[in-house]
Amino acid sequence: MINILTTATQAMQWPGSLIRPALSLQTALSDLVVETALLPFRTFSPATTADTDASGAGKVKRKMGAVIRRLRDMPTLASGAATRAGSGQMSPRIPSEAQYLTRRHRSAAGSRSFRLYLPASHPDRPKGLILMLHGCNQTPEDFATGTHMNALAEKHGLAIAYPAQTRRQNRVACWNWHKPRNQMRGTGEPAILAALTRKLMREFGLGRDDVFVAGLSAGGAMATILADVYPDVFAAAGVHSGLARGAAWDTLSAMSAMHSGGAPTGIAAIAATRAGPVRRIIFQGADDRTVNPLNAGFIVAAEMGGDVAPTSVGKRSVRGRDYSRSFYADPKGAVLIELWMIEGSGHAWSGGRAAGSYTDTKGPDASAQMVRFFLDKPT
Repeated sequence: MINILTTATQAMQWPGSLIRPALSLQTALSDLVVETALLPFRTFSPATTADTDASGAGKVKRKMGAVIRRLRDMPTLASGAATRAGSGQMSPRIPSEAQYLTRRHRSAAGSRSFRLYLPASHPDRPKGLILMLHGCNQTPEDFATGTHMNALAEKHGLAIAYPAQTRRQNRVACWNWHKPRNQMRGTGEPAILAALTRKLMREFGLGRDDVFVAGLSAGGAMATILADVYPDVFAAAGVHSGLARGAAWDTLSAMSAMHSGGAPTGIAAIAATRAGPVRRIIFQGADDRTVNPLNAGFIVAAEMGGDVAPTSVGKRSVRGRDYSRSFYADPKGAVLIELWMIEGSGHAWSGGRAAGSYTDTKGPDASAQMVRFFLDKPT
């Protein structure tokens, strides 16, 4: 099959028109491609996606007044679908000999504060590094508590960096994934986060194969962007309830993509590097009413191109909850993408801890599976 997605994206310039590029790519991304990428959705058939027009062409043509009326009733990205537990300011518990440091990173692109967890098992020479990107209305402390990622870092000897988005940059502390300058290499927030990661890599003597990024919602969308534009920095990415790079170009298109699904439009092609592909593990609640589950399929399609049929699909359950796990491999059989679709789960970190916000304690455990995926390097 011709790589339809790649051909279409290379023919367009960013940012371009607000309508024509979207129509061009939506047309190129055929119904067959989208449906193949979203096989698990057919299994669950959640009511929230039953009336979704996969092509998106009709949605792009909506009158602005209708879009604005709909947006008034929509939550922000990382709110509404999940019950918020706790104050969101509780610091995670750590072993007595571990370190949970407060630092500030400064670079030519900008600065951000961050929390850095160094495990007691390997404080000076961690075995790897995960950059964790919180969702809107969250803090690094809240995100660390809810994902329980520090406990996993201690178990595996990993360092964890939790950058903080500021309300000065976004009024609800969202990473600005939808702005064009934040979807390209060398500018904006991706440049800040990549520079922070590189600095920690030098400090701990880590190579690209031991460095990963993960995020929730707006943080998940930014994790996708970093995987796309900095494949020389990150070996793998964990995306929970996120969107594809190029799914939006301003606030209105971001809200539309969240609600109805957003295919990548008008994004500049990224030059190939010797680093190889960035593997991805994607978690998505099938009943998410904040970020349409179709977005998980668009992330898969953007990475795999026309070869989007899963190598295999498995169905399991945990605590009475069904979920599917789809594998997408390269021609040599190495798994590039795992897509987890979780029935009955909304906009919340799967398997998280109730003390944090936007968590679903029922599972499956997204944090444990992400770490497993990161460390299970292809041969």
